[in-house]
Amino acid sequence: MNEPRYPYVHVDVSPDDSELVANELFELGAQGLEERDASTLEHSAGGGDQVTLVASFADEAAAEQARAAFAGRFPARIEHVVGDGWRDGWRAYFKPMRVGRRLIVKPSWEPYEAAADDVVLTLDPGQAFGTGTHESTRLLLAELEARVTKGVRVLDVGTGSGILGIACLLLGAESVLALDTDPLAVDAANENAERNGVGAQLTASQALVSAQTGSYPLVLANIEARVLIPEGRAITARLAPGGLLLLSGLLHDHADPVRAAYPELRELARPVLGDWCALVLEKPLHG
Repeated sequence: MNEPRYPYVHVDVSPDDSELVANELFELGAQGLEERDASTLEHSAGGGDQVTLVASFADEAAAEQARAAFAGRFPARIEHVVGDGWRDGWRAYFKPMRVGRRLIVKPSWEPYEAAADDVVLTLDPGQAFGTGTHESTRLLLAELEARVTKGVRVLDVGTGSGILGIACLLLGAESVLALDTDPLAVDAANENAERNGVGAQLTASQALVSAQTGSYPLVLANIEARVLIPEGRAITARLAPGGLLLLSGLLHDHADPVRAAYPELRELARPVLGDWCALVLEKPLHG
């Protein structure tokens, strides 16, 4: 029996164009999107500062329509993954990695001998994004190591593989509500939470942040600026007074526009790694 072939559209762009093209890919029907650059497992085709956006589509016709939409503007091509071939790609490149002082992110298929003080997060990304190798994720993992307090309740917006929420739990958080509109991400987050022994403490859901009630002392969002800006009010509303909001997924040029979408909050830090930065914001105790 022939194995299924899944079409992925690859578009090569400059970092400055990546967010605009990513938005267009979603408008063309992309079901998921991965950004590859010099820091990721599978580097972009052109190397250097070039970014390759890899978008999955439901069928060949939708992928071809998307590829044609970029003709004459950006190099675009369709590549196929056969069956579970995408799993082999992760296995070839994803190796144990230290992030910060104590956190170790390791794939489920790789052994690792932990030191006494290590906090080991075992991950299988599945078809969801987030392995800890991209700068935007590493920025937040390092911040979490310094800022997660014992017993804190966490909201993780755009959880992907669940890596950030699981890291919070392993560092002492009480519970995590992990939101993602992609059902594959919800499945991956639940599976990875179980894999790390924190399944009972993490709740993954496709619900929107705007549909949530209550407040959280720690809120995380590692998403693109095109989402962080319009969701500014909804995300701020879920942050408890005195709480911390950690935002990432930001190229340097996008940091100020994103910061402006959270006017009620005080900026504590803007850590930088390569072309990427994060924002650490605090909600005042009194309005």
